[in-house]
Order: sequence, then structure tokens, then C-alpha cells
Amino acid sequence: MTHRETIRTPAQGRRIGIVGDVYRFLAIGEETDGKYATFEAIVPPGSGPPPHRHSREEESFLVLEGEMTFQLGEDRFVASEGTFVNMPPGSLHAFKNESKKVSRLLISVAPAGLENMFFEVGQPLADDAQVAPPPGPADIEKLLRVAPQYGIEILVPEPE
Repeated sequence: MTHRETIRTPAQGRRIGIVGDVYRFLAIGEETDGKYATFEAIVPPGSGPPPHRHSREEESFLVLEGEMTFQLGEDRFVASEGTFVNMPPGSLHAFKNESKKVSRLLISVAPAGLENMFFEVGQPLADDAQVAPPPGPADIEKLLRVAPQYGIEILVPEPE
């Protein structure tokens, strides 16, 4: 790997649709010597991943636009624009856009590597994509099958 300068304009960065969100990758492990990966998440109302744990990565979030409801363990709170959240490996967490407006987050994971799971299970999107298709049963099944290979434990919600 070669650590090098990386510049992405708003129209640049590989975009992947996963669980109904758009992730735009700003820096990946190949560019950071595996130290970290950073991506923008565009999260429509009602979207966000189920509760999960990372066994390898520290993960941080900065709410850029809108608001996001975070779950950390059993605690839930609403994070507005400018709120920063950081969690160590092993922290049970989730985030969901419970508002009526699209939210944007800046997410970083350290070390890098998790981005490869998104590349494996997500749907490639156009460079200008602002929306992702909703996940179907096959998408969810693939994520649940692949996630453990990346040290991710996903807690599947009970059917209501």
C-alpha cells in the first residue's frame, strides 16, 4: 500500500447503496495504509442499519445535515447537526433517521477494511446518486452472511 494525498470533489468518491443508504467513499484503506476509511452517508427518512457491533474498528460519526437517532447499548438519543459520536470496538450501536428529512453523516472507521464489506455487499451507484434502492430480502441475506467475515455482528430485529 502507498499512503498518498487524496482529494475528492463533491461529485467524486465511489458510491455504494447499502440498506437503503448511499455511502460515498472519501478515503479508503488503499489510500491510508490501512489506518482508516472515511465516507459520507446519505440516510433517507426511516433508513439506517440495525443494531450491530464491530469487533475490529473504532467508529466515529459527525452529523453534517439533519438529525440522526443513535442507539448506544440500551440508550437512545437524537443527534442534531454538528454532533460528534465516537465508539470503541465492541460497542453495540445503530443509527436511524427518524426525521422527515434526509440526513448526512461523515463516518470514519479505524483501522480501514470495513469499506471492503460495503463494496462486496452493496450496489454500485452512479457518481451523482443521492438515493439508493431499498434493500430486498436477498440484499439483507447477503449482508448477514458476509458481515461476520469482517468482524461485524448484526442483531436482527424481531418481527413486529
